[in-house]
Amino acid sequence: MNGRQPDEGATFPPDTGARRRPAFAVRNPRVIGLLIAIFLVGMSFSIVNPNFLTVRNMLGMVRAMSSLGLLALGLTLVIIVGELDLSIGAIYGFTAMLAGTVWIDGVHVVPALLIGLGAGVFVGFLNAALTTWAGIPSFIVTLGMLNAVEGMTLLISGARGINPKYAEPPVPAGEWDIFRALGATKLPLDIPVQVVWLLGLAILFWVLLHRTLFGFRLAAIGSNTPAARAARLSITRHKFIVFMLGGAMAAAAGMLDFSFLGSTDPSAGRSLLFPVFAAVIVGGATLTGGRATIIGTIVGALLLSVLSNGLSIIGVGAFAKSIFIGTATIGAVMLDRFTYRKRARPGQAP
Repeated sequence: MNGRQPDEGATFPPDTGARRRPAFAVRNPRVIGLLIAIFLVGMSFSIVNPNFLTVRNMLGMVRAMSSLGLLALGLTLVIIVGELDLSIGAIYGFTAMLAGTVWIDGVHVVPALLIGLGAGVFVGFLNAALTTWAGIPSFIVTLGMLNAVEGMTLLISGARGINPKYAEPPVPAGEWDIFRALGATKLPLDIPVQVVWLLGLAILFWVLLHRTLFGFRLAAIGSNTPAARAARLSITRHKFIVFMLGGAMAAAAGMLDFSFLGSTDPSAGRSLLFPVFAAVIVGGATLTGGRATIIGTIVGALLLSVLSNGLSIIGVGAFAKSIFIGTATIGAVMLDRFTYRKRARPGQAP
C-alpha cells in the first residue's frame, strides 16, 4: 500500500491468487524482473557459446562484478539523498595509485592501504563540503573533482603504471603476501575472496539502509528535502556521511583490484563510471532521490556484468558492448518512469 485511500464506491476484484504471491515478489517487482532477465540473457549467451556457463567463466564474471558492486553500493547511498558523485571512478584509480606509491617509497603495506582508504574518504568529505556548505550542485562539484583527482593520479605516478613486486628495490616478500591476500586469495571451490568482500559489505549496507533509522532518514531527505528540514533532520550531516562512504567504497574497490592484479596504472577506473551508474539505475534507483534498494543495486550490477561478460564471450566488440549497455540503461529508466506513473495514476488500486 502506498497510503492512498480507495475512491468512495470503488470496486475491486475478489481477493484471489494475488495475495498468495510471495511478499518479496509484490514488494520487489523490479528485482524479480531483473533476475528473469539475467536468466534469459545468460541462457541466450550459453546457446551461442557454451563456454559462457563454464565454472571458470562464472567465477571470473562474479569477481569482476565485485568491483562494480562495491562502487555501486556507495553510489546508492549518495543517490538516495538526491545527490550525484561522478568522481568515484577517479577515486578508485587515485587511491590505488597513492597506496602503491607510498608503499614502494618505504611505508609498510598496512599503513599504505589505510592512507589510500583515508584519501577516498577525504575526497568524499570535499565533495560533501562543496555541495552542502558552498551550495554548489553535486553534479558540478564531482565533475570538477573527477578531473582534479585524475590530475593528482597522473602527478604522483608520473603518468606511469606501477607494480610493487618489480619496484627498485622490491617490496618485502611478507608485505607482498599480505597485500595479495586481500584481493587475490582463492577460497574453497576457487571462489574469489572479492566476492566475500562484496557479500559482507552488501549485507552491512542493506541493514544500514533498510533496517535502521539512518536509512529511513536518507530516504526522507531524498524524497522531500523541505519536509526533512522542517522535521529538523540533519541534512548536512547525512550528506557528509554518504559522500564519505561513497569515497571509502571507491577506494576499497580500487585497492582490492590493485591487490588482485598486482599492478595499477593512471587510467584505472576511467571506464567504470557509466557501468556503476547503470547498475544503480537499472536496479531501481531514481536520480531525483528517495528511492533505491541494496538488493536492486546488486542485481543490477550482476545484470551489467552478465551482459559485459557474455558479449565478450561471443566476440562482440567494445563499441557494440557500449551500445547494448547504454540501451539497457535507457530502457530501464523508461520502464521505471512508466511503471511509476502507472502506480501514481488516480483511481487505480494500489
